[in-house]
Amino acid sequence: MARRRNNKKNGNKKTFGARDDSRAQNHWNDLVKENAKWEQYYHDILDVIPDNEWESFKKTCQTPLPLTFRITGSRAHAQEVLNLFRERHLPNLTNVTYEGEVLRTPLELHWYPNKLAWQLDVPKTVIRKNEQFAKTQRFLVIENAVGNISRQEAVSMIPPIVLGVKPHHTVLDMCAAPGSKTAQLIEALHADSDEPTGFVVANDADAKRSHMLVHQLKRLNSANLMVVNHDAQFFPRIKTVPGSDRKVDLLKFDRILCDVPCSGDGTMRKNVNVWKDWNAQSGLGLHQVQFNILNRGLHLLKNGGRLVYSTCSLNPIENEAVVAEALRKWGDSIRLVNCDDQLPGLIRSQGITSWPVINRNMEPRTKGDENTLDSWFPPSAEEVSKFNLQNCMRVYPHQQNTGGFFITVFEKIGDLEKNDDKKRLPDNSTEKSDEKKIKSNDEAAVVPQKKERLPRDANEEPFIFVDPNHKAIESCWKFYGIDDNFDRNTCLVRNATGEPTRVIYTVSPSLRDIIQANDDRLKIIYAGVKLFVSQRSDIECSWRIQGESLPIMKHHMSGSRVVSANLDMLKLLLTDSFPRIEDLEAKNVDNKFLEDIKKLSSGCAFIKFERQDGEDLFLPVWKGTKCMNLMVSKEDSHELLYRIFNIETTAKDNAKAPKPKEISTNDNETKVEAVAK
Repeated sequence: MARRRNNKKNGNKKTFGARDDSRAQNHWNDLVKENAKWEQYYHDILDVIPDNEWESFKKTCQTPLPLTFRITGSRAHAQEVLNLFRERHLPNLTNVTYEGEVLRTPLELHWYPNKLAWQLDVPKTVIRKNEQFAKTQRFLVIENAVGNISRQEAVSMIPPIVLGVKPHHTVLDMCAAPGSKTAQLIEALHADSDEPTGFVVANDADAKRSHMLVHQLKRLNSANLMVVNHDAQFFPRIKTVPGSDRKVDLLKFDRILCDVPCSGDGTMRKNVNVWKDWNAQSGLGLHQVQFNILNRGLHLLKNGGRLVYSTCSLNPIENEAVVAEALRKWGDSIRLVNCDDQLPGLIRSQGITSWPVINRNMEPRTKGDENTLDSWFPPSAEEVSKFNLQNCMRVYPHQQNTGGFFITVFEKIGDLEKNDDKKRLPDNSTEKSDEKKIKSNDEAAVVPQKKERLPRDANEEPFIFVDPNHKAIESCWKFYGIDDNFDRNTCLVRNATGEPTRVIYTVSPSLRDIIQANDDRLKIIYAGVKLFVSQRSDIECSWRIQGESLPIMKHHMSGSRVVSANLDMLKLLLTDSFPRIEDLEAKNVDNKFLEDIKKLSSGCAFIKFERQDGEDLFLPVWKGTKCMNLMVSKEDSHELLYRIFNIETTAKDNAKAPKPKEISTNDNETKVEAVAK
């Protein structure tokens, strides 16, 4: 297909806040990073940036974002990965020169908890061409693939931190895609427990983005996550008891994140299209939807609960004006939380209390003018003294070389007005907005949407829980020695028959109740992790435990299917696919392990590797009649080889690639290999 130099249709398309694909599209000309209206609005009219900082602010907005990442996982595991970065990479990234210039040393984000977030102020071209930075890039790619590191914009990390999620909290992310903040919420939920009692509901209004959200979050292997697809303005009330319509049985969330759709002018460092598309009208047009989402979130919030409202915009019409309208409407039932004592080291500015209202023609508007909303305009002097808008946080790009962001923390301290219940969206709404429009007092009509093409692997089958006494469940419990503390009632399948045929999933007990009570009102896209996967039928147990459920299951299994081995055996199994047991015996590496594994019947088993200087490992293995295979992905193999044995690999390496003649000598084992992978 021939490329066109100028595409008027694409040129008129608004791309605020969208991912920057300009490099991939190989534009003929670089976009000019100038916009007279943007400069006039923020410098001349709004005047939120002091004159002596304006040039620094503008110049920073015109430069690419640095690379930032955070280290994830349990406290001990995250510390191990952090030490790996500090010991093997940081020394080689200090005082590095490129084309005669000394490159900046990676910077620790001091405000991020436990020193687990870092920033690399180095252009991508340098990262690719400099050998030391290229090694770090490889390290980041592998650790990201296995879920140990998340590459995320620095300011995007702030909202989940100030939300303060604990393992027992019920959490709602109202506008979750693409999922980096949701991942933080899940990590916080699991910070002190592999089996927290709370859960995270991740919602997005766009069906396709909801399914893509699953791909971002599946690597966290959490049974306490549910992904749903609803318009956040009309997010349905969730029942906690099947069949009940009592108000007391409706779920209120402990924590809610409202990271709402916005004009995205704080993202212009990574989305250069904002420079050409920006105008003052965008904030005005989004204001009502943003308020509707915030308002709905406040209704769904528990008394004493906390809600974070955030945008990647610097426009007060999308920020303080929305916050002020919520405070105006709900009075003493909500308040803004002062976060000055949180995130020490983060440079931030206070929220503002006065702003002009400017239309697309850069003309000032006055309250009461035609086609204006009163909520666009700044609060009165009396309201300013009551609202405490200074508790809002504004993070500007030039303050610490980041993107721009706005964050506000609400606390709900009383019931919202009861008479508003009659005006809100009905509790029994299932949002079938394709057939009709839904209206409420302060919520715009829903416009019917075309059905989008979903990803190929999107599963729209129902969630059906399996009888805990089903023979498939019974056989798995007996074969793997699973204790009675693991709740069998959490096992489910995703097919219309309700019978275990290919995959059995598990969800946390708290999510099980939510799924069973709301199959008529929630459009659930994803919930649970794979627990058992069907395998060969000619062995003792025709189901094997899936690796993604091991963080849970390792606490509930005992008996002969769990064996211990030393790290030398781990190294062999990571570098050899389907080694013969007799060949391993000849190497005299871990005879006790081999004695134990030989006693087992064919099928899935687990190896525990004890470590003196890090977390123990618990990995699945396929035990055949004559050979075995450690069932870990290529990425996991590379990560373990590097982290534990300091063996470097390349993206093309497949350390466990078997030699054809070794596999072909036994047809039975060839079949096993295909199943195991």
